[in-house]
Amino acid sequence: MHRSFSRSCFLAVTRACALIVTVLSISSIARADEKIPVRSSDDLPRHTYEIDGLVSEMLQSDEKLVKLAKLIEADIHADLETYDVQDPTTLQGLYGTLMSVRMLEDRLEEALQYIPRMRELEEKEAGKLMMGSMLTAMVAARKEAGSDETRFRKILKELYLKRLRSLPWEIVGDRIEEAKGRTEMRSEKLMMGMIKARLDPIVAQTGTASADIARGIIGMKVALKVHIPLKDDLLEVYSTVIDEHRVAKKDIWEARSVALSAKQNLTPVTVAIWDTGTDTAVFPGQLFVNPNEKLDGTDTDGNGFVDDVHGIGFDLESERTPHLLCSLDELTIDVDTAFKNAKGFSDMQAAIDSPEASAIKKTFATLEQDEVKTFIENLTLYSYHMHGTHVAGIAAEGNPFARILVTRLTADHHLIPQKPTFELAHKGAASNRDAVDYFKKHGVRVVNMSWSGSQAGIESALEANGVGETAEERADIARKMFKIGRDALYTAISEAPNILFITSAGNDDNDVEFDEMIPSAFDLPNLLVVGAVDQAGDPTDFTSFGRTVQIYANGFEVDSYVPGGKRFKASGTSMSSPNAANLAAKMLAVKPTLTPPQVIELMKKGADSKTVGSTTFLLTNPKRTLDLL
Repeated sequence: MHRSFSRSCFLAVTRACALIVTVLSISSIARADEKIPVRSSDDLPRHTYEIDGLVSEMLQSDEKLVKLAKLIEADIHADLETYDVQDPTTLQGLYGTLMSVRMLEDRLEEALQYIPRMRELEEKEAGKLMMGSMLTAMVAARKEAGSDETRFRKILKELYLKRLRSLPWEIVGDRIEEAKGRTEMRSEKLMMGMIKARLDPIVAQTGTASADIARGIIGMKVALKVHIPLKDDLLEVYSTVIDEHRVAKKDIWEARSVALSAKQNLTPVTVAIWDTGTDTAVFPGQLFVNPNEKLDGTDTDGNGFVDDVHGIGFDLESERTPHLLCSLDELTIDVDTAFKNAKGFSDMQAAIDSPEASAIKKTFATLEQDEVKTFIENLTLYSYHMHGTHVAGIAAEGNPFARILVTRLTADHHLIPQKPTFELAHKGAASNRDAVDYFKKHGVRVVNMSWSGSQAGIESALEANGVGETAEERADIARKMFKIGRDALYTAISEAPNILFITSAGNDDNDVEFDEMIPSAFDLPNLLVVGAVDQAGDPTDFTSFGRTVQIYANGFEVDSYVPGGKRFKASGTSMSSPNAANLAAKMLAVKPTLTPPQVIELMKKGADSKTVGSTTFLLTNPKRTLDLL
């Protein structure tokens, strides 16, 4: 199973390079009741496009790009006339591509017409308020300045600054700060380096591209043509607004937190951290211990796992490994530099002015195209290396009765990922079953899973490895592979009713059910799906959502450990999920007779109900929840 992790460096950099624009759907000719219903992302049609030459070369040819754009535009209109797509995120993506086509052809005013209805699709209040702000300013500035580029930039800055100043900072502040971070990362060299490292090899294998890649090409060209040339102007606007509101949001979480004391003589609770691995040296006194195993390089207790004193591990091929921490063997820089790069990257995204952020900005500014691949893979590898330890630290914080059982899985940090095969799918399914069986045999009460998998992820990896002649063929292969992993994981969790599984909603700002994200789309009585809010309890712009997302916890700049014992602040639903697991473990330490459904119900009962815009959701409140016990 191809898994993704919270706010991974590769994902964040890719998003920073690509133009992300969303718009609302326009009326189509056919009536909705005559269309083919689309109940999940797998119901959507697939398209394949011939690509003449390399993507990096194509981006230099307006003629080739316009030809591709026309084909994509025609397919989207045909799909909207044929299919009844109800998912707002999907519609935003489709019409975002249509907007990119118009911007590519300098039809800015036509692109502008979608903005009012675009806001109707947006579910998050900050998104509604920010939607179309820059494009509106661009159109007005171009209309007034004509071909005078200097005057255009001056008016654009004035209008965009005026618009951002008019918005409520307490709602849009995080979005503006993240926009600044993304803009600082963007550069032509970085984008072209990513294209040459990832897209060129993919397209070169077959001479074709799926709709996802083809639409991405159009968005990248718009970024190169429109956004990157305005980088300094946009940064000036963002910096001005941020400096005017340099007061941090009030942090609501400290008043809600509860720390247990070793003097309370409560019940130890085994918490499995099913993640990229954990540095066990960071958590003395808080580790699960298998009393029948010794660290001697053998399977002392005969259970099939070597040296499983503090837990178990599986490598990239889903083979059992005694190593409980993601290896850094392929890291081409020293660990200290990798840590500073990761911290600088995180600080830059959060608009934190730190020495590491300043250093990473200089790195992005000077990075050559042929250096991008190594830089991104190093950044992603280190993020995986520290991910599980960071998650474990959050889950165990303030709980001397927590006993961490490490369960390592391995993710691929390469820009061209491992080739999916049916053999690997079956091995991955078996490793999931083995992990849950291990949990049951060793009295695990809570499992944290800050990761997700999807059919779309498998399709993407198949395309990256040149498997399948068409997108439809890849979808059929991926559908079968995905079912193997999905069914095994669902069955394993459902057959462990006495264990509470807690998982992150995901960081794609999407409906987890529509996109069939697992395990967050599962609806099981012993599974809790957690979304992310910021320090003030407002939904983050990245958090996924949907019917199965039952509760929200802090997922913004959460402080925890990384391997070696240093502290690090990270954001993502990967951080909100272990915050909920932390509360669950404390509840079970206080009252070990609680069942998973009872823990979930008490957590909801003790939560705060909050409404932002038209959305109402539940915020975890550890203090109130524990008071209920």
